[in-house]
Amino acid sequence: MRIRPAVRAELPLLQDIERAAGEPFRALGMAAIADDEPPALDLLEQYRRAGHAWVSVDRTDRPVAYLLTDPVDGAAHIEQISVHPSAARRGRGRGLIDHLAAVAAAEGLRALTLTTLAEVPWNAPYYARLGFRVLGEADLTDGLREICLAEAGHGLDRWARVCMRRDLDRP
Repeated sequence: MRIRPAVRAELPLLQDIERAAGEPFRALGMAAIADDEPPALDLLEQYRRAGHAWVSVDRTDRPVAYLLTDPVDGAAHIEQISVHPSAARRGRGRGLIDHLAAVAAAEGLRALTLTTLAEVPWNAPYYARLGFRVLGEADLTDGLREICLAEAGHGLDRWARVCMRRDLDRP
């Protein structure tokens, strides 16, 4: 599996991956998530320019999964990770997360964090299998609280959500 930084010309493909990855939410009665627009091209370009956008590519070097990250309170926060359904269940998400863990540890960051849906099988239960733990209210940093408030402002609090953290071993 090859993981590399996203390039500008691929950004529309990342939007396509996001749309396709949202479709399975319909079967769970979460059409609003499936219908949510992917990140805008200018936002994706900001992540790309900052070196915070990685893709997992197929044999033809075409992205089939991507990850966006932000530094938040000494951790690498996974802002978005999406895998095209045609490439799902092949370790693409895990590969991207492990890549980010290595980069973050080398940069001296202490952890990976994310926010996710608590009861969707390919969300919180999946991340728990990858070593993430659910954070209680007392464990939330100011940055994570701000992220949760922003997500609530977008209506994501209609479903149970959790903040999760995976501590990193530093080199």
